[in-house]
Amino acid sequence: MSRISTVLTTVVATTACVCVSAPPAAASDPVVSRGVTIPAFYTPPAELPAGEGVLVRHEPLRLGLSLPGLDGRTLPGTATRLMYTSTDSGGRPVAVTGAYIEPSAGWKGDGPRPLVVVGSGTMGQGDQCAPSLALQNPLTLTGETLSVGYDNLAVYRLLATGAAVVVTDYVGLGATDRLHTYVNRLDQGHAMLDAARAARSVPGASVTADSRVGLYGYSQGGGASASAAELHSAYAPEVNLVGTYAGAPPADLTAVMKGIDGSALAAALGWSINGFAQAEPALREIVDQHVNATGRTALDSIATSCVGDAILSHGFTKSTEWTKDGGSLADVIADEPDARAVLDEQRIGRLEPTGPVRLATGVQDDIVPHAQARQLALDWCRKGADVTYKAVVLPDLGDKILTNHLVPLLTDQGDAVEWLTDRLQGEPARSNCWTMPVQP
Repeated sequence: MSRISTVLTTVVATTACVCVSAPPAAASDPVVSRGVTIPAFYTPPAELPAGEGVLVRHEPLRLGLSLPGLDGRTLPGTATRLMYTSTDSGGRPVAVTGAYIEPSAGWKGDGPRPLVVVGSGTMGQGDQCAPSLALQNPLTLTGETLSVGYDNLAVYRLLATGAAVVVTDYVGLGATDRLHTYVNRLDQGHAMLDAARAARSVPGASVTADSRVGLYGYSQGGGASASAAELHSAYAPEVNLVGTYAGAPPADLTAVMKGIDGSALAAALGWSINGFAQAEPALREIVDQHVNATGRTALDSIATSCVGDAILSHGFTKSTEWTKDGGSLADVIADEPDARAVLDEQRIGRLEPTGPVRLATGVQDDIVPHAQARQLALDWCRKGADVTYKAVVLPDLGDKILTNHLVPLLTDQGDAVEWLTDRLQGEPARSNCWTMPVQP
């Protein structure tokens, strides 16, 4: 049984144990997740250095897609694998992994080279799904797992502008000491902001404390960048944040749960439950009370999966199959005040974000529902934020098969990169909050 499977068996088994995570693997005991050996780099040390955004270790990272440049420099740039410190939702220090890429393209704007922090969309919960590993291996395909680095396209487009890019693996995705805390608002926001801090310490990095910083993310990444923009002023005010792109952000997890349940991405329900059960004792007890043997087996399997194998194994599953009374997980949470409180704490939109924000959402999105993403734009506008809202209008491309969620990622990506580049060049944004009443 893998380390992650051991963790989940402990979390969801109907026992009195309240273990949060398994102990870190020893350096001589490599972690293997679904047949993929996780490099020893990803096992955090027993003791972390003090501070947030402190570089713990680094090493060269070979990009899976690169070309030799005419001047001898590799295109699109030189990558470094990172481990850095952050703070989790419980206020405890945590090690986060990721990657920094120094672009070969020159920066033509004024000031020092800017930095974009990329929060990847949903990759899964197994350590083999980490975005930094996807930069090295854009396609991981074995008999047990399937992972595709689909956000690499955005990373490369951003590098082409001359901006440096740092990609975070989030808390527990890659780093082998705990489960990935999927869509945890604080964990994700902190991980993005601390990635910006850590990037300045990478040997050979041209970004400085004065570099303009942008945040970029779609889907899970959209929620992470939105949360980071909200947390910025209190958590990392010294980061020179000038713009945030939040695409299809899951701002209201209660609404998102209903959209995901029974969809091709039904496993995302399991990733959410696994992560919150690890961090929240109240929710862990509720899971123990309501999840049946089938559900426990599914949660255990999902905990080591990437998006590809999760779709193949659990696509279109309804959570009613996982509960003892046949109710959906949304029903279980609605009936449990402590569980509702956990999800309520995750709501994005109660704080004003720093700087201009571009929020895009597909009007047909039935996985991360359009209405709750639009509501986030409204909430921010009412707080006086500088919001550029974009409703991506497309025909209905299929019920709960991911197309309505993924196609806007591609059709809007060019505009998103251009908007963020303008902010990095110091150009002002034009809020369209005043047109919200007539926008879809």
